[in-house]
Amino acid sequence: MINGIPINMYMMLSVVLFIIGVVGVMARRNTIIVFMCIELMLNAVNLLLVAFSTLHGDTSGQVFVFFIMAVAASEVAVGLAILSMIYRNLKSIDSDLLSKLKN
Repeated sequence: MINGIPINMYMMLSVVLFIIGVVGVMARRNTIIVFMCIELMLNAVNLLLVAFSTLHGDTSGQVFVFFIMAVAASEVAVGLAILSMIYRNLKSIDSDLLSKLKN
């Protein structure tokens, strides 16, 4: 138990967040929403890492979460830069139109 909340609740919340992220990535066409769903999946994993780290009294999971968040922030910066260039060329951020970049 962490602050009176059993670890199962943290696991259930993390699984629900991860599933919402996966469904969002698979179902949506807007690339900004796809990036947001990927971030949601990363945060679900981070929640689980922090919960287990706190449960076991070890800080290594929390340090790992810090590095995951740093990588995720750089991923978002690069992704948004790529999206802005795609929007300049195609005037849309629909992921179906990205196949036009092959030609």
